[in-house]
Amino acid sequence: MPEELRDAAGTPVRGIQDHALIGNLRTAAVVSIDGSIESMCVPYFDSPSVFARIVDADKGGHFSITPTWTFKTKQAYAPNSNVLITKFLNEDGVGVMTDFLVPKGANKSGSQSRAYLPWLIRKVESIRGKVPFRLECAPAFNYCRDKHTTELVEDDTVSDGRTGTKAVFTAPSLTMDLRYLPFSSDTCVSDPSIKLNVESLKNRELLGPSVTSDFELEEGQAVYFVFREVGKWEYSTEEHQKVANPNEKRAEELGVPMQALLEASSKLRPKENPILSKALLNALLRDTNKYWQTWIARSKYTGRWREAVHRSALVLKMLVFEETGAIVAAPTFSLPEHVGGQRNWDYRFTWIRDTSFSLYALIRLGFTEEANAYMEFILARLRERNSDGSLQIVYTIHGGKDLEELTLDHLSGHKGSKPVRIGNGAADHKQLDIYGELMDCIYLAQKYSKPLHWDSWVAVRQVVDFVCTQVGTTDLSIWEVRGEEKHFLYSKVMMWVAIDRGLRLADKRNLPCPNRAKWLDTRDKLYEEIQDKGFNKEKGHYSQCYEVPESLDSAVLIMPLVFFMDASDPRFLSTLDQILKTPEKGGLTANSSVYRYNAAQSDDGVGGEEGAFSLCTLWCVEAMTRAGVHDKNYLDKAVNMFMDFLGYGNHVELYSEEISAGGEGLGNTPQAFSHVTLISAAFNLDRALGA
Repeated sequence: MPEELRDAAGTPVRGIQDHALIGNLRTAAVVSIDGSIESMCVPYFDSPSVFARIVDADKGGHFSITPTWTFKTKQAYAPNSNVLITKFLNEDGVGVMTDFLVPKGANKSGSQSRAYLPWLIRKVESIRGKVPFRLECAPAFNYCRDKHTTELVEDDTVSDGRTGTKAVFTAPSLTMDLRYLPFSSDTCVSDPSIKLNVESLKNRELLGPSVTSDFELEEGQAVYFVFREVGKWEYSTEEHQKVANPNEKRAEELGVPMQALLEASSKLRPKENPILSKALLNALLRDTNKYWQTWIARSKYTGRWREAVHRSALVLKMLVFEETGAIVAAPTFSLPEHVGGQRNWDYRFTWIRDTSFSLYALIRLGFTEEANAYMEFILARLRERNSDGSLQIVYTIHGGKDLEELTLDHLSGHKGSKPVRIGNGAADHKQLDIYGELMDCIYLAQKYSKPLHWDSWVAVRQVVDFVCTQVGTTDLSIWEVRGEEKHFLYSKVMMWVAIDRGLRLADKRNLPCPNRAKWLDTRDKLYEEIQDKGFNKEKGHYSQCYEVPESLDSAVLIMPLVFFMDASDPRFLSTLDQILKTPEKGGLTANSSVYRYNAAQSDDGVGGEEGAFSLCTLWCVEAMTRAGVHDKNYLDKAVNMFMDFLGYGNHVELYSEEISAGGEGLGNTPQAFSHVTLISAAFNLDRALGA
């Protein structure tokens, strides 16, 4: 076995697959299997990072709570929930940590509503024996570029008349605090003792002091730690502040039980800064679990792979940016597609390309509220189209167009994978396939939502008119190559889809279509051109592009999925058979996983190696599923490939963008596209296999 990689402090550097995710529909935190938060941006998915150890083990910043004795871990989500539970196991004791971010919809308890409390909450407890823990909260603000101060101050939010301290981290543009609440669930056991310390961690290159704590929990003892953004919470007068922060002495003077005084005075506090009580934190945990469980209970999927589909749905929900309805492609940035390589991109944005696939998954599962919100986000981008009808390929989750790509040269990258990038230069790419996904999305939405408004139809017509002017031009297509523009086949097929769906919409809704004749003529000529120039008769497969007939690209597996052609067509079947061969035999499949294309043969302007693509593997499953309607052998292969793919998920069933030759996750994780296509593949496989 290879020697385990460790950072300068001797802590193991976990691989991409060794992480889980928690989220609250505005941001997310990546949690390692040994209890360290390795990536988190505040307050939003695309905000600067506060913790980013996953892209620099020494400078990146982390928030770890781990036992100090040797332990093994077991990590899993609570049933039907995105609340994460990590168990630390040792012969002498067992510790448990429960991690969650609080969604807006979970801010209710009984009939009492609360202000939105988007806190990161970590509950640590012992369930057997005595467990020694060490806490390290070591933020690194603004992608590890901003210095910060750290101080311990009196905590005015501690309940039950206790006096305590909290840590306050102050950076130029953001202030965070760390609070804690120790308690015991056993009346025979006293509350644990916790002391925070300000410390400059050795062998770390952080730009400000950290907070540490060494504490021991015996069975029945627990601590809640709360990490949150500090707001401008103000009191009208000093007397107001005094009354809103009672203590035992004040309760005794008034002759009122302390708990009653707390409940009364809490109403005088800013709602975003409530008294930190065991009742409140227990309610937030309970309500967060209930929020996720209630949401997934609405799923209509009852097929063979219910557990995998529902986990993927829960992941997809975590990637929704609730404020706009956008779906982030992944909550991480610059995780490598090959460890040590340079294919490291920022995915904390929303791609037009993802629309129809995401919408299809949401509709199939019955989540029309999320589908409608996403559709509204897309229609808003349509209304902001350029004067010629064109669109940008990718937007911020707020709907913005500025995605300037920067290289963070001071960061070493995940396991040395440089450069570390934020932003995404592909925003300015010409990728003509996006109009097919966009139009397919709009067409799909018509099956369950209200009809298109007139202004939207006018916008759709302009988009299709624009596509008709572009069918003869080159682009950079789905894989966002950074080399030469070409006549990529995937883009040609998706432009055909764009025009086809425009025609279908006009017919379905009896909408006026002044350029119908031109659309029909362009669509049909494009179809014939694809068959003439895009198929290599000598090799017997569709090519990646017109310019290189011998090139093979798994993106063409989309053809039957978008009804460009039937999966039983001999041309498609021969292409499918070629893709299913190993790379050594001219194909793109290894270990039941499918590569995008042969990176050694296709100059994409980036260079370096990459893993097999989760998306392409699942597209292959769907293509074989459709071919299996006519040939049972393909259906059997589809089932086997799908089952193999499920085995490549990590310990909590998260799927990253790519799969290494050794079966481990690569690229940004979890990737929405991977989970969306898993849902689609499972649904269609179920249908093909019958009851």
